[in-house]
This record gives sequence, C-alpha cells and structure tokens, in this order.
Amino acid sequence: MRYGISVPNLDEFADPRRVAELARRAEEAGWDGFFVWDHVVFPYGTHEVADPWVVLTAVALATERIRFGPLVTAVARRRPGTLARQTTSLDRLSSGRLVFGAGLGFTLAAEFGTWGEPVAPKVVARRLDEGLEVLAGLWSGQRVDFRGEQITALDVTFQPTPVQRPRPPVWIGCNWPARRPLRRAARWDGVVPMVVGPEDGSWNPTPAVVTEIVAAVREQRTSTGAGIDSGPGIGPGIGPDHGPGRGPRAGSGMGPGIDPSAGPGIVPGTDPGTDPGLDPSTDTFDVVITGRTRPDQPAEARETVESIGAAGATWWLEGFRPAPDEYAAALRRIEAGPLP
Repeated sequence: MRYGISVPNLDEFADPRRVAELARRAEEAGWDGFFVWDHVVFPYGTHEVADPWVVLTAVALATERIRFGPLVTAVARRRPGTLARQTTSLDRLSSGRLVFGAGLGFTLAAEFGTWGEPVAPKVVARRLDEGLEVLAGLWSGQRVDFRGEQITALDVTFQPTPVQRPRPPVWIGCNWPARRPLRRAARWDGVVPMVVGPEDGSWNPTPAVVTEIVAAVREQRTSTGAGIDSGPGIGPGIGPDHGPGRGPRAGSGMGPGIDPSAGPGIVPGTDPGTDPGLDPSTDTFDVVITGRTRPDQPAEARETVESIGAAGATWWLEGFRPAPDEYAAALRRIEAGPLP
C-alpha cells in the first residue's frame, strides 16, 4: 500500500507556498502522494480559496518523487481543452507524476447552480463522462472529432502529450455507498470513495466497508472485462502498487474513457474494446481510502492503516479539513511519517 496526504484548497491551505512546503516535507518524510481539493465555491460559509492548478504547480516544483493531483476536479465545470492543457503541462513539469482525480463536484448547487448552470445529476454526470472521453483523446496526441450531447471537439490535435502513456491515471471520486459512480470508476484507473459517519461527517472507513467497495469494483471490472485477477484477496484489475520509477502507466482496459453506451462521440484512432497501452501483466486499479490517524498513537495508527490495506485498499490518505489549526495538525502528521 502507498501513503498520501489530502488537504483542502481553502483557508489555511489557500497559500500555494505553504502547501508546497507541506508537500516538500511529505516527500522528505517518505510519503508517496500529496493531493489537493478543487473547489471554486465551497458550499459552507465564506472561505479563502486557492486555484488548485496554481497550488499543484507549486507542489510539482517543490518535489521530485511523490505523486500529486486534484481530488477531485469537477470536470463538468471546466472546458476540456483548457483542462487537457493544464494537466499535460503539470505532468510534463513533474516528469510524469500527475494523478487526475475527477468527479461530479460538491455540492452541485454550489459548483454549478451558483453560475446558473444545470444542477441535475444526470446532466452533470453526462458532461463528466463526455469530458473524460475528450480529455483522454486530447492526451493521446491523436486527432479528435467528438460530438456528444454536451461537449463538442472538432478536428483538434493536441501536442505535446503527457509524459505518462497512454495518459495520466484517472481516479474517480464518489460518496459511498453510492454504486453508480463505481461503474464509472471501473472503466478508469481508481476509485476515491468518501466514507463518512452520518453523525458528525467525520471520516469513517472500516475494513468491512473497504472490503465491500473492493468487491463492488471487482464485479464491475469483471463484467466489463477491464481488469485481470492480480492475486488472492485483490480481485480483477485491483493490483499491486505503482508509481514513478515503476515503468509506464498501463491503460485501464476499456480504451481511453470510451463508454460503449456513451452515444455519438467518436475519438478516431481508438477502439472501445482495446487500449494500445494496456499490458495485462501490469494493469492496476487503485482503491484510495481517506481517513485520519494520530501521530501520538502510533500503535493504533498502524493497526488502522494496515487493516485497511488488508481489506484491499492500495492507498491510504491522511485527510485534513478547512478548520482552525489544521495546517499545524497536517504538519505534525506529515513529520511523523506514513506509519508513525
């Protein structure tokens, strides 16, 4: 299992230089990843907000090894051409360390309704799927002609391409126990489920919940043929760790984001049933679990994280929120190391 940090782009984490310092220290302490929220309008109260792409650029420049990226970007509120340029530039700047987290956005009323845009989940989800399909086509460096219900991209070829081939890994966010986003995630490279307690909204991932998530993803990837059985307790398409220095990123098994039911969009040069970058021996699927442990309780922290890994998670993220003194708490946890 790999270990990372997840921080908001809000309040104490709205200064890109301070966030980059956290990322630098995380790399020095042996963490594997550093991830940043993406909000333009946060639904609860008035907050200082930083542009996530500026923050991630600072993170890329402050580090050399760790993976990083947005968790998650609301693809439907961003133009795919601009997003393709931003993500490609970041991947090249970092020598191939970008992970692209994508989702519907939270909340739809804040992310979309604020600007007078549609907030119907089906409409936003459709635009998300089409946006991902166009992004994958643009990342490929091949000519893209796409006419969807929501997005159009006509006779366009983007150069340069990302360092990672065939593209950066795509992780799909969801709110557990929602199952529909798992079908989307199964076509890509990972799932980032938010598992929170209904009483206080705190993170509450348990081994039983992670086992259920892994089984649900295994079922989806088996039904689509998107993965392989990577070993006992892992399931099709949920494989060993991967990251910088471990070779090129394999594809997700369904082509670059092609949904066979997606409608009239076409990305020339791709086949919905294949991915030219797919190597079954290295195909992986990440299950990324966010929680919180205390550096002053090392035995309990280790037991928590190891039990989540044994249940099938491939990443454990220590998550922080936009609240007073969270920056200092993040720094203490980072300096304690992945398993204090």
